[in-house]
Amino acid sequence: MKYLLTGEESQRLEFRLLKQSDFETWLPFFDDKAVAIFLAMDPTKSKRELCEFWFEKAFNRYENDLGGMNVLIEKSTGQFIGQCGLLVQDIDGESRLEVGYSMLPKYWGNRFASEAAIKCKEFAFENNFSDSIISMIHPDNIASRKVAIRNGMTLSKEGSFHGMPAQIFEVLKNS
Repeated sequence: MKYLLTGEESQRLEFRLLKQSDFETWLPFFDDKAVAIFLAMDPTKSKRELCEFWFEKAFNRYENDLGGMNVLIEKSTGQFIGQCGLLVQDIDGESRLEVGYSMLPKYWGNRFASEAAIKCKEFAFENNFSDSIISMIHPDNIASRKVAIRNGMTLSKEGSFHGMPAQIFEVLKNS
């Protein structure tokens, strides 16, 4: 579980592991069907089914040392606002480290995703996990592209991932 930021903090956020008891809090993340499309999930599934899939995937990552999303707690309120973390991804047969980020809709636009993504990037580079970090983003997900750019990333490749069109943004450790 070396890629997890459990116990880490940024200016406004604390990082902790996802717990099964977080399920109902995370459910509103799937209110907008575009979220499922942006994450290469089946948009015909119910919110509950999408959330169940998310949790299964998260716990599988934790158990298999594939990184994972950390819950983000806003320090000033103690509220669960989103998730962000380092994810081991297979891209064209190569293992890559990705910064993933997802915020609950009511916290969109507050730059929490940028703050958390920058912390993840810094944590990865400080711990020498990789010489580069990526973020895979659906081309229509403008907000996530802005987060990647604020995280110092530039578009390095376009293609598909799990059948979803994807743009891969990347930042090098020494840039």
